[in-house]
Amino acid sequence: MSKKTKRAYQFRFYPTAEQKINLAQTFGCVRFVYNWGLLTRKTASFQHGESLSYNDLAAGLPNLKHAYPWLAQVSSVPLQQALRHLDRACVNFFEGRAKSPTFKKKQHEQSATYASNAFTWDGKALTLAKMQVPLDICWHRSLPTDAKPSSVTISKDSANRYFVSILVEEEIRPLPTTPKMVGLDLGIKSLLALSTGESVGNPRYFAKDEKRLAKAQRRLARKNKGSKNRHKARLKVARLHARIADRRRDYQHKLSTRIVHENQVICVESLAVKNMVKNHSLAKAIADVGWGEFVRQLEYKATWYGRTLVKIDRWYPSSKTCSSCKHVLDSLTLDRREWVCPECGMLHDRDTNAAMNILAEGLSVAACGGSRRPVRAKARQATPVEAGNAHL
Repeated sequence: MSKKTKRAYQFRFYPTAEQKINLAQTFGCVRFVYNWGLLTRKTASFQHGESLSYNDLAAGLPNLKHAYPWLAQVSSVPLQQALRHLDRACVNFFEGRAKSPTFKKKQHEQSATYASNAFTWDGKALTLAKMQVPLDICWHRSLPTDAKPSSVTISKDSANRYFVSILVEEEIRPLPTTPKMVGLDLGIKSLLALSTGESVGNPRYFAKDEKRLAKAQRRLARKNKGSKNRHKARLKVARLHARIADRRRDYQHKLSTRIVHENQVICVESLAVKNMVKNHSLAKAIADVGWGEFVRQLEYKATWYGRTLVKIDRWYPSSKTCSSCKHVLDSLTLDRREWVCPECGMLHDRDTNAAMNILAEGLSVAACGGSRRPVRAKARQATPVEAGNAHL
């Protein structure tokens, strides 16, 4: 059965000189209103013990525009949306899904969201409020037939690239059912080891450009703050970071799409990446491989296309367990990529064996309705670094 799902399509666009000025003003006003709302909420909470909602802050917008007349030069819709985003960020924080919201900075990525009453869309061209000329969008793919955007988000990254994200409601059809099931072991030497025996290499995009990035950052450090040369050097560093992130994201999208299309059930480990990067010997390599983003892509694509993604407990000793006789080793160091089971004599490749165990445990978890929890190999409390590195 197909179902309606909200899906965002992102495109790059090239604004005119007038549009750049308008967007710069909009970004600044959105950032100012967001920071004002966050400061107001914090002051009310710490000094008066009050909890302000979106309606409370939105009621103060007219007085804020009276005090700062330049806020009226841009569309009021992105300002209201900024307060809605702040309210959602606070709700996520209080419910334990995110960190506490922080103040927005001019040097970071800028964005502004336009609701349906702040732009016009005729099926071919997109024109924002306070603008006379449509955006020059690079349409690298087409929107769904008869798409009606519910909101549009304009963003500018640190490399001064402009993007438009168009949110539409789309009918996504599930993929045909397949009997294939796979277990995935995420690693550093190879990005993925599949239970089928296939190994997917790790491109190491950051490591490839690390020397160029270090050179650009050294040049940036020598420039005087506030100078034009420093601005140029900062753009070079930002472009290198964008190049690394874009290539990594493209590789992850292609790989996650292939895995979701080929398999009905996908089993992975619940990784504690935050704890794993505390291991300073592996932190840079772990950040470069991007496990968290890859699993996130698997999650929403599996939901879209009717697949089942099963996450097993992070404490399950997948690498130390023999996939043939289920014997568990007392210890297994990271440098041992192959080992022989002392019980059955089976020779195991570390990653492939772990993937096979992840698949078997994932199927058991799915059969038990997600209630099964494996017994830890050690009774003592593990350190955060050990907790993160348990799957390696």
